[in-house]
Amino acid sequence: MGIISALCLLGVLEQLSLCGISNQMNFSTFKPTKPSALLTDLDARIAGTMARYGHPALRVSLGIIFIWFGILKPLGLSPAEPLLLATVAWLPVLAPTGWLVAIGWWEVVIGLCFLFRRTTRVAVALLALQMGGTFLPLVMLPEVTFQAGGIPFLLTMEGQYIIKNLLIISAAIVLGGTVRPAVAKVRE
Repeated sequence: MGIISALCLLGVLEQLSLCGISNQMNFSTFKPTKPSALLTDLDARIAGTMARYGHPALRVSLGIIFIWFGILKPLGLSPAEPLLLATVAWLPVLAPTGWLVAIGWWEVVIGLCFLFRRTTRVAVALLALQMGGTFLPLVMLPEVTFQAGGIPFLLTMEGQYIIKNLLIISAAIVLGGTVRPAVAKVRE
């Protein structure tokens, strides 16, 4: 069922009479009619455009976000800097500021890889390696990521910043599913 059909079912377009629903209709006996051919065609075109441009738009969006947020770290301009420095203070090899710079450039590389379809697989792999660390403050710094007495549901702004990474992980999974041709195409 397309977008227009769903709207007709919900009665959203009822006032416009686009679904053939009478304004006098008793909604307890509501039975939607089929949308017109024009609406069906429009719905198909919109869905086709979304299908055609959805994955590239998602890749470019992730690329921009990772490049933007990443480059701020080595430049010392990231609002996440205090949180990151407190999280990596225990790590060996580099000083916390060294880790800040390294993580920032890592994110820039992830972003650059997302910009190109051919390097999406690399971007997803680098992101998978990075994401574990992004959730560390929830465990290591609960006083910063949760409101007082609010564990596990009352997040601070920092906590929300971290939890939004679930969406980034999901987007990466969607894009990771595009790196190989569909099974049907492989068999042809």
